[in-house]
Amino acid sequence: MDLRRISDTFSVSPQIDPGDVAEIKAAGFRAIMCNRPDGEDEGQCDHALIEAAAQEAGLAFYNVPITSAGISTEDMDDFNAALAEMPGPVLAYCRSGTRCTMLWSMSQIGHMPADEIVTAAAEAGYDVRGVVAQMSG
Repeated sequence: MDLRRISDTFSVSPQIDPGDVAEIKAAGFRAIMCNRPDGEDEGQCDHALIEAAAQEAGLAFYNVPITSAGISTEDMDDFNAALAEMPGPVLAYCRSGTRCTMLWSMSQIGHMPADEIVTAAAEAGYDVRGVVAQMSG
């Protein structure tokens, strides 16, 4: 698995599968968030299988599927509501981790300085300069 820490309470990962849940729990996560719609790619693991493994392991699971085509206001509302409810630390996953990082970055606008958002994402290997500049300006 490729777990990438964005903040003390939020990390991201490319697609996971049920067999990864024990390692996720052992790493100290208390919740998993899926930001990927089922069927996005052929052979992709259905979120319900990961949710069942998470629940069996005692982890919270939230399914907040966001298409890679664009992020709507409703998508952000759903993401923020889930994040507010979830016990941390949270591991969010999508195809590559980029979508989760973008969502987190957008959710932090107005809550932390733009340069700190960009740095946190960059340290995890993601470039969010464009979206942060667009939303901050």
